[in-house]
Amino acid sequence: MASNIRVISTSMVQAENYRHEQAQNIDLTPWDLQFLLAEYIQRGLIYQIPQLPEVYDQDEEVGNIVVFYMKMFLSSTLDYFPPLAGRLSTMEHDDGDTISFSVNCNNTGALFVHAVADGVTTSDIVQPVYIPSIVDSFFPLNGVKNYEGTSNPLLAVQVTELVDGFFMSVSVNHSIVDGASFFHFFKSWLAIACDPTQLSKPPTFQREFFKEINFPIRLPRSYFQQNHDKFIPPPLKIRVFHFSKENVAKLKAKANSEAGTKEISSLQALLSHLWRAVIRNRKADPNEETSYCLLISGRPKLQQLPERYFGNVLQVGAITMKVKELLDLGLGNTALQMNNVVSAHNEEMFKDFLKTWTETPKLRTMGNMVSNSLVTSDSPRFNFYGGETALGTPIAIRSGPANKFDGRITVHRGVKEGSIDIEICLAPNTFQAMENDNEFMDAVTL
Repeated sequence: MASNIRVISTSMVQAENYRHEQAQNIDLTPWDLQFLLAEYIQRGLIYQIPQLPEVYDQDEEVGNIVVFYMKMFLSSTLDYFPPLAGRLSTMEHDDGDTISFSVNCNNTGALFVHAVADGVTTSDIVQPVYIPSIVDSFFPLNGVKNYEGTSNPLLAVQVTELVDGFFMSVSVNHSIVDGASFFHFFKSWLAIACDPTQLSKPPTFQREFFKEINFPIRLPRSYFQQNHDKFIPPPLKIRVFHFSKENVAKLKAKANSEAGTKEISSLQALLSHLWRAVIRNRKADPNEETSYCLLISGRPKLQQLPERYFGNVLQVGAITMKVKELLDLGLGNTALQMNNVVSAHNEEMFKDFLKTWTETPKLRTMGNMVSNSLVTSDSPRFNFYGGETALGTPIAIRSGPANKFDGRITVHRGVKEGSIDIEICLAPNTFQAMENDNEFMDAVTL
């Protein structure tokens, strides 16, 4: 698919009702700071051309109308989410060796890009087996690290017009939001586009939960002076596998039956099935260790944390075993070990992380996460397909090129209720083997 992306306009969108006396600095917590060396969260939704109400000028191009109103409603939404219109701020300490980060809610603005992909249809994006590389150009701020939010927008939106629809992408700094906060912002934006009068569930930026932390947290300057660009992924492909509600239920039943329990969740069973398939088809050494890394949310486990807390509440949990154990002991054993790791991340473990990380900070990079590992982010709990919006219902979700490597997995709720979509980045020969693996493909909905 050959096409040129034409940028029609770029602009900064500021909060509509910002006043300078509202400016504040928000300290970043250990859950935020751990992602400074990673890249932005990038998600994109594909829409068909919406049916415009009669109140709109029917002679005006649809793309211009969508861009105009989404910018206007974004400005209204930023009133409730001031960090997203700000920039990261740094403080250098007198010792000369340490630096601290916070969010300066100065309303510098979020980036908004309007572009056109000539000759590209929604089917060109959704129908191919592998996600076409042109999708990368539908996302802004590619390659920007989170700590570079001092000089880059913390939020960027790109609306790319297609022949029969449009692709709306969001890139947001992972050091100020996790998946739950990102979803809260995105759904709030679409809700305001339907009813601009108010937002029923605004976020909270309170830091009372972290009263035992001595802010601002100091980090060694050397962390940001080293060359962190050494990780260059090999040639990779990206594919979305669809799993129906019925097939997910079968995997869950099988995993629980094999493990003699009822505790294994649908997602744990599905990810275990995927892990075993990837390692089996990589033809890995049976005595080699393999790991599965999960970004585990502490929100359901921390009762004192405000319900709509805005920021990161994530820790990485890893399941590690020998390849022969993964493949020989079955789905139930793998899923049970995954369940045990998730269950072990209780309130005490999340609070301990805050204390120990502050004492010995460790920043996550691609280089220290990808050694024979699979890494999963996002959750089917984030329903981008549900609820009333001014744009209609998206027909698909895609992620951007940020943080991609061999074994990177993004989980989305499927279009049909109860279904799950898995977007995975792998080497071409691994995909080829998996696509001929009946044990794996029998659970995939084509």
